[in-house]
Amino acid sequence: MALKIALVGYGKMGQAIEAESVARGHEVVARIRSTDAWNLQGADVAIEFTQPESAVANLERLAALGTPVVCGTTGWFAELPRVNTAFAQAGNKLVFASNFSLGVQLAFQLNRQMAELFAPYRDQYTPSIEEVHHTAKKDAPSGTAISFAEGLLPYFPELHGWSLDGSEPATLAIAARREDPVPGTHTVRYDSDIDSIELTHVAHNRRGFALGAVLAAERIAGCQPGAHHFAQILFA
Repeated sequence: MALKIALVGYGKMGQAIEAESVARGHEVVARIRSTDAWNLQGADVAIEFTQPESAVANLERLAALGTPVVCGTTGWFAELPRVNTAFAQAGNKLVFASNFSLGVQLAFQLNRQMAELFAPYRDQYTPSIEEVHHTAKKDAPSGTAISFAEGLLPYFPELHGWSLDGSEPATLAIAARREDPVPGTHTVRYDSDIDSIELTHVAHNRRGFALGAVLAAERIAGCQPGAHHFAQILFA
């Protein structure tokens, strides 16, 4: 079924989502930038890609408006319980993810399996994560890198969370680099005295993120009110 889509945020990512939406037979009926008045033009679903500092306010506003929402902004997940409550109480639906790329979601699954395999040998191998993004990305480390960390850490109980560049003792080190024009590269690495093993996802462009967001928009009607991770509907 063709959808009417409102884009909340219309930077490079919003433009990529529009191109993917149109290619899949949908119509973009509203493009809302930070200074624009909010008019969703009767959209069936809103796709929000803005900035971490504005995401929670945007989501609470969208929850109250009653339009289902797909959110690809990262850096706000500490407020997820609050946002989930807003959507549940409004009887509205939200699909969120640290990364909407199908390839990344598959890599998350592989990351957990890899961590499980390494767990019996954690006295020999030290895990770490590196992410590289364009200089316009504000949050560091990326939400995707944190998701990789959250998939790995349950298998390494001696590590007490993660820290940027391993700045805190007994934590998983996450390195964050900003280089243009990199869309996004994530590497989970296991090092020992004799070898190194890596799981790497390299995004070549924004299309993978855009496609995933549109897929979420197509499937959100089947969700119950409240917040749902993209993987819940992707691998259901």
